[in-house]
Amino acid sequence: MALEWWPPSATWAIMAFSTLFIAARQLSARKLDPREPPIVSPAIPFIGHLLGMAFYGGRYLKQIGIRNRERTPIFTLPVPNSRIYIVTDPSLAAAVQRASKVLSFTPIIPEVTERILGLDKATVEIARKNLDPAPGEERGFLADIQEMVYTWLGPGDYLSELTSAAANQLKVEVADYITDLRVRRVNADGVDLLVWVRHCVTVATAQYLYGPRNPLVGDPSLEKAFWDFDHGLGMLLMNIMPSITAAKAYAGRERLVAALADYLEAGTYKTASKIVQERVALALQHGWTLRATARSELSFLFAGIVNTTTSTFWIVLQLFADPELLRAVRGEIEALLTRDDDGNAHTLAIDDLKNQCPLLNAVYRECLRLNSDNNSVRIVKEDTLLSERWFLAKDSVVQIAGGVIHADSAIWGSDVDAFDPKRFLGQQAGSNKDRERERQVHPAAFRAFGGGKTLCPGRHFAMNEILSFVALVVLQLDIAGEDGGRIKVPRKNDAVLPVHILEPVVPVLVSVRPREGWDTRRELRIVLKHSIMYN
Repeated sequence: MALEWWPPSATWAIMAFSTLFIAARQLSARKLDPREPPIVSPAIPFIGHLLGMAFYGGRYLKQIGIRNRERTPIFTLPVPNSRIYIVTDPSLAAAVQRASKVLSFTPIIPEVTERILGLDKATVEIARKNLDPAPGEERGFLADIQEMVYTWLGPGDYLSELTSAAANQLKVEVADYITDLRVRRVNADGVDLLVWVRHCVTVATAQYLYGPRNPLVGDPSLEKAFWDFDHGLGMLLMNIMPSITAAKAYAGRERLVAALADYLEAGTYKTASKIVQERVALALQHGWTLRATARSELSFLFAGIVNTTTSTFWIVLQLFADPELLRAVRGEIEALLTRDDDGNAHTLAIDDLKNQCPLLNAVYRECLRLNSDNNSVRIVKEDTLLSERWFLAKDSVVQIAGGVIHADSAIWGSDVDAFDPKRFLGQQAGSNKDRERERQVHPAAFRAFGGGKTLCPGRHFAMNEILSFVALVVLQLDIAGEDGGRIKVPRKNDAVLPVHILEPVVPVLVSVRPREGWDTRRELRIVLKHSIMYN
């Protein structure tokens, strides 16, 4: 009876839409090759997965990965005119990393940097030249800059020099903060822990990379502009009228670029670190203008600040949220301190933080595991059979799902979602439960620094810097909840694009005071015993 009142045109429209919807859904679920990984169809044909990623960020892919990882180690997401292959198994991730000639990250770089950094067309064309040169072929800018950064940040004398500069600049930031507290004779209450760590790392990084006349010294408001830029990366990457849809990030980026351009054009970069001077020289050799190079240097400043900031925040938070864990890690660090013959200084060797503090290192790795949901991305340069089994279509995208692998209970144990640094202590873990949980983890299962040819070149430096900063805080400060009680650890915000270590979903407000019992009469010296040579 109700259908008598339904207009015939509407009935036909619904029937036509339903037919098209079913046809589109079946078409999107069709394999390009029988050997293609199993297809996970979107709720809305073709565009559903893109909408899910746009609205739910990294959480969308992670949830799909967790639902499907027991069924298959790799699956296919159909998207308009392409495919996204999601890898959730460490062994298959290692196979992707080995196939770097046909599965490459470099073709993605020019387009991504064009969108995020706002590069002009001429500079993008320079960036596209000779991305993956064969032996003996002329090298393009990206190949040259990648080789230079990997070389300079690899183990050796320059890494040691940069590490010492970073650690001592962070020491200055913490010491100035403590001095301010003592002069004012107050505790700092209601401190946003992440914001405070951000400030220390941002100012210190600008100082040791870009020298005492860096742009942030002349204009401290650029610090806020930097974090506006960072928090809008997802919308900048979408590149849909970014000056409107990502207004704060766009404005922050352009302010930073203008300041860096003035810095470069004035020749002030000649007082910067050696690696920055070499980066600028390479850009100019390849035909970049100084103002375009300023955009490249913004990416380097970003690389030096963001992951260090957020990783340090999580480590400090977890330590001060657990008095017993804090006591144990403090004990490890204090055991490393030596007193100079004249009795006027404590000396802490950065080398020892890595080599003689197993629990501190375990906390570091566990914080990265829990809060790093990054995806290692590759472009399929030609039709490929991965591991002699899985067909990958040319021009498709492969993503190694770090967040899924880090949340796999088959790898990390049934308490995979809990913070437990003991899982990284190996044979040092005491109980039978610990030993049972500790298993031979595949090297590709820890994804915080990526893997293969895209393994983060700054991982050694970042670890030294983070552990140094954490040691400075643990030795010299006491941190409690805002009301003086125990600190609560919030969950991470995984509803954003996981381009770096994820931030907390809510601010963590704390009370900070100089540590009671710490001998303030003696200077704290941060040194390196040897050049950094470990792998």
